[in-house]
Amino acid sequence: MDATVKPVRIPPEIATYAEKHEIFELIQTLVKNLVIDKPADPIQYLITILKSDSVDVPKVVLLGPPASGKSTVAKKLCEHIGAIHITSSNILKNDTDLTRAALQYRDKNQVIPKDLWIKLIQQRLSRPDCIRLGWVLDSIPKTREEALCLQEVGIAPEHAVILQATDAVLIERSLGKRIDPVTGDVYHMTFMWPESAEVAQRLQRPQHLMTENEITRQLQTYHRDIHALQHTYNSFLKIINADQPHVDVFNQVLSYVLSRHRSAAPSTPRILLLGPPGSGKSLQAGLISQKYNVVNICCGELLKAVAADESSMGELIKPFLESGQQVPDNMVLRVLTERLSRLDCTTHGWVLHGFPRDLEQAEGLQESNFSPSRVFFLEMSDEVALERLTLRSVDPVTGERYHSLYKPAPSAKVQARLQYNPQDFEYKIQKKLKEYRSHVSALQAFYPQAVWVSADQVPHTVFECLESRLVGRPPKVLPELNIQALSSSSGQ
Repeated sequence: MDATVKPVRIPPEIATYAEKHEIFELIQTLVKNLVIDKPADPIQYLITILKSDSVDVPKVVLLGPPASGKSTVAKKLCEHIGAIHITSSNILKNDTDLTRAALQYRDKNQVIPKDLWIKLIQQRLSRPDCIRLGWVLDSIPKTREEALCLQEVGIAPEHAVILQATDAVLIERSLGKRIDPVTGDVYHMTFMWPESAEVAQRLQRPQHLMTENEITRQLQTYHRDIHALQHTYNSFLKIINADQPHVDVFNQVLSYVLSRHRSAAPSTPRILLLGPPGSGKSLQAGLISQKYNVVNICCGELLKAVAADESSMGELIKPFLESGQQVPDNMVLRVLTERLSRLDCTTHGWVLHGFPRDLEQAEGLQESNFSPSRVFFLEMSDEVALERLTLRSVDPVTGERYHSLYKPAPSAKVQARLQYNPQDFEYKIQKKLKEYRSHVSALQAFYPQAVWVSADQVPHTVFECLESRLVGRPPKVLPELNIQALSSSSGQ
């Protein structure tokens, strides 16, 4: 490859426009439908889809063990998003040749053949109401084989939710279940009693209330099949704890479905980490980059790399770095925007730290059309930051890093030769902390949607907090994180 060829740059406006108008999601939906349906005339097929109202309707699978409350949640979810609630029982209510054939098996207490059952589901989901409004499959499918058969006939959910609870809780719920004979709604004597006294008076025990042994056998069957199902839907799966008030469970399910259905998160992550010295921005950026395959950009390291090459910009930056002076904002922005415009950043996304440090830099970044989609402030007290930074050292022989409190030298010999970075002297750290505090309020006002995370926790806990707010289509997951390999940069 010719080394003189300039790297491909894509204007940031393209990604911003595509995300604003949900172009990425539209293309994904169209391509998926093409692959599944394989129409004879693909162009006319795509035109028909674009003209219809069914390009982006909810398609949800809601699973869980017996008594986890999935039917109650599914019914309530359909009321909120306007989708059709699909259960095994209402599929068999349609008077068709397929349902009549299936009912013959059920009347004989026989299992409905797999092929017939898949055709029944396909028939129900192909009706106009499901096509126009979308659907929520309640307890369907029950096995991985059933899920794969549904995919083969073109039934592919966009969201999968599994409700979880311990067997002890589920057994207690099953034994206390009560049914409203008028509406068919399910209630519980302890966990979910109706507010209306009239409804409470007419509640009845289910006609075939199972014994504890029967419930246990059902749970064993569920546990046997759910792990394979979880693997099938892993790329768009949300697992929610069902052992909490049903209102909280529903709100979590609704939030998950709506956030993805409405494409609340952009397709290409653009993450900005802000925080005082010692808050672990470099460590967390490395973890995010490693797991989600986004480009890790440390502004300071980027400037050093540019200064080390023989470009005209590098020659301009080098004197500032060598003298310890701050590189002018206009030069930093030129270097940074050039890097963010490269194909790897526009394709995979990026996580940026070390910039902006003040309001003027933040405004310059935004004016360059590089607006972050997620902003996090990693916060800690000045006392903790000083403790982290001023007590760290390095062994010049082995290159191993140590800390007087968290990782002391293994021997007096090693302790004697440890070296301390002059940049970690207390008065210098105090100066940096004071500078950060003087700008943080303005940055917070500039990024009002930013999330504040306590950095005074173990790295994995901080990472989990960050990850929980990176809502959106899951990027490609890479091998297991290596905290130790990244911890050498945790002070940035």
